[in-house]
Amino acid sequence: MKFRVTLKTPDVLDEAIQAAVDVSLQDDTSETDREALQDAAAEACALWFRYSELLTVEIDTEALTCVVVRL
Repeated sequence: MKFRVTLKTPDVLDEAIQAAVDVSLQDDTSETDREALQDAAAEACALWFRYSELLTVEIDTEALTCVVVRL
């Protein structure tokens, strides 16, 4: 089965990046280093998220894939 999903929650990407940074870094990491890592992650995500809040993916449950179909 194939179906498409459009993700439209403005804060979800930023929240996911922040959570990943929190898990990756020690509690005593400086705020400057933490922000630099968050910025780098957001820049990498810009390959797939044009406006940070809108992404359409096609999920194929037989092939077990999830592909970006529209930015």
